[in-house]
Amino acid sequence: MAASTFERGQVEDLVRQIVRRIASAGSNGSSTDLASQSKSYVPDLRVSISARHVHLTDEHVERLFGKGHTLTPGKSLYQDGFYAAQETVMIVGPRRRMLPEVRVLGPTRKHSQVELALTDAISLGVNAPVRHSGDISGTPGCLLVGPAGSVELSEGVIRAARHVHMSFREAEFYGVQNGDFMTLKIHSPQCSLAFEDLLVRADQTSKLEVHIDTDEGNACNLDQATKIELKKTGPCKCQG
Repeated sequence: MAASTFERGQVEDLVRQIVRRIASAGSNGSSTDLASQSKSYVPDLRVSISARHVHLTDEHVERLFGKGHTLTPGKSLYQDGFYAAQETVMIVGPRRRMLPEVRVLGPTRKHSQVELALTDAISLGVNAPVRHSGDISGTPGCLLVGPAGSVELSEGVIRAARHVHMSFREAEFYGVQNGDFMTLKIHSPQCSLAFEDLLVRADQTSKLEVHIDTDEGNACNLDQATKIELKKTGPCKCQG
């Protein structure tokens, strides 16, 4: 009986030691896993070509497409809540140069705005400055023509400055804040390019996405890119 009792005590001792060891290892392991996950976090970077498009106010939607008309969502864009509408308009510039069937993007905005690439602006005959979206003061205008009417814009035609949308978590990963500037490096066969002065637009809900225009996308042969890098840079050197 004594031998049996001694063996049972040893077993209980061993069991307690093992339980404590497992509990301790589990606690430390969870902490290590969390730290490891944090360090290994790499955002999913997307680079999108933003083709020429138009943003409209509610009033201008009605004037172009008919009273009571609202935009009809078509293809959803990468950023939640934004879409390419089914509606298109014709843009008419000086000397009646025109770009037919330019896509309208939704939802509507407080101010109508036309965003073009440089080659689009040349085709239209408009000297469109590089501006960040919404900064349209002093920019040239154009005529918008829809199936129900037309709208004469006194200003609002721009070449949209390149920019990157991101969440606050992604901004923290890159060490930047809303309003900072970054550099995008595209590696592609014989066409590698670095795009500087990339404006950071950070908020709570945005997904990591760089917007460049069609000229920029073609110049770096984006479709054949083998590597993409996004890095923080100094203050913007660009001029509007």
